[in-house]
Amino acid sequence: MKLLLLGGNGQLGRELRRSLAPLGELIVTTRDGRLEAGSGAALPLDLSDLEAIAAVVDRVGPDAVVNATAYTAVDKAESERELAFRINAEAPAALAAACATAGIPLLHYSTDYVFDGQGTRPYREDDPTAPLGVYGESKLAGELAVQASGAGHLILRTAWVHALHGHNFLRTMLRLAGERDELRVVADQVGSPTPAWLIADVSARILADGVGPSALLHLTCTGECNWQEFASEIMRLGVASGRIGQAPKVIPISTAEYPTPARRPAYSVLDTRRLTERYGIELPRWQDALVRTLSAHDPL
Repeated sequence: MKLLLLGGNGQLGRELRRSLAPLGELIVTTRDGRLEAGSGAALPLDLSDLEAIAAVVDRVGPDAVVNATAYTAVDKAESERELAFRINAEAPAALAAACATAGIPLLHYSTDYVFDGQGTRPYREDDPTAPLGVYGESKLAGELAVQASGAGHLILRTAWVHALHGHNFLRTMLRLAGERDELRVVADQVGSPTPAWLIADVSARILADGVGPSALLHLTCTGECNWQEFASEIMRLGVASGRIGQAPKVIPISTAEYPTPARRPAYSVLDTRRLTERYGIELPRWQDALVRTLSAHDPL
């Protein structure tokens, strides 16, 4: 199998490089054509150059394309709407069109932010979408563009993604643990923390077994918590794993006490039953996944 992975330097892209490599030949793109030192070569592809996308797909001639690129600066998107839509909607549209022309499948990722967070049970794939901000709007537009492209596709919505590299909540909490005795963390937003390695491993298994008919599915860990509970578990396991020396006190606060430019969904737990039934994949509890993440040997 020859795979083309877009966005090899992101927190998900780095995990996909690991999980996809055993499947065959893996061609990776990054914005500047470079990977971190000692990680091999990459092709340059700036997704803001929409015309370059089809040229890369045509040049590589892959059996499938995996798109791990995204504009993920949720708050900054409120003032950079055009750029967010260029990367999250127009680029996936161009990529899907190229895949349709080549007759190859596209694996694309989306987000819980397509929902408004007013639900009281885990969101199913066919529940009405109602993004609260530009980031969610742009990702939803990307979903719709891929679905309308005519390309065979699998869109995986995920949530609360974290890793020991990149910019994410887990790394922020571990850093702050060494700087503060007390942390104030939002406790009225609920979701399912999901590590990048899990998304990458599930993606590799699906590609190895065959994507199957086009679909949009949900992929997260099982269980749910709020951000304060997630932070508290990070502190407990951070001490147990030796990643931090001591755990600061984690104080729950409301969203209103931590205002941000973009509104966040208050409840964004995703129902993953369709994915587990379709592919026979058992998803871990978020607590167990966090244990594995923090026990890894990845440097901070």
